[in-house]
Amino acid sequence: MTREISAGGVVLREIAGVWHVALIEPQKEALPPATPPPKRVPAVLCLPKGLLDKGEKSEAAALREVFEETGVVAEKVAKLVDLKYVYVRSWGDGARVFKIVSFYLMRYLSGEIDDVTDAMRVEVKRALWVPLADAAKLMAYSGERGVVLQAKQHLEAYGLNSNVESLPGGPSKTKAKKLNSRRRKSP
Repeated sequence: MTREISAGGVVLREIAGVWHVALIEPQKEALPPATPPPKRVPAVLCLPKGLLDKGEKSEAAALREVFEETGVVAEKVAKLVDLKYVYVRSWGDGARVFKIVSFYLMRYLSGEIDDVTDAMRVEVKRALWVPLADAAKLMAYSGERGVVLQAKQHLEAYGLNSNVESLPGGPSKTKAKKLNSRRRKSP
């Protein structure tokens, strides 16, 4: 079985007091000419992610993929999870693929959502900010919905403090509160 290693990001940004997550709508495969267009099909929304380049570390790949697919620059806060699943390619050889995707919680730094290159439009139809509270209900893939819920839990427990390495292995809530209170007191 073919193996693929990918990485992606859950980029969070506070807009007007509401936390948002950056999601993408991938380009759909073209329908064969004889196939009538479907009636209204809901958008497929998912997290930005992609394959690691040769010699690239997963964290670097996640940051690169987030920028390429959304147009925003982010920084890692914590590693959230490695999703593992099998899928069948719907293009090319139709092979069964065992895939591992490392997802990272990220803090938005700069850039305009959906400001991607023309070359990336082959993969990404659009990128958008979605309120974090609504995101899981709008997303296409159950595994990624779980990742977004885990990011929400991390945000509620620790904020976006980059000193916390991960939800399961991070500091206790008491220690996280102390870290966040020190951060708030700083000018």
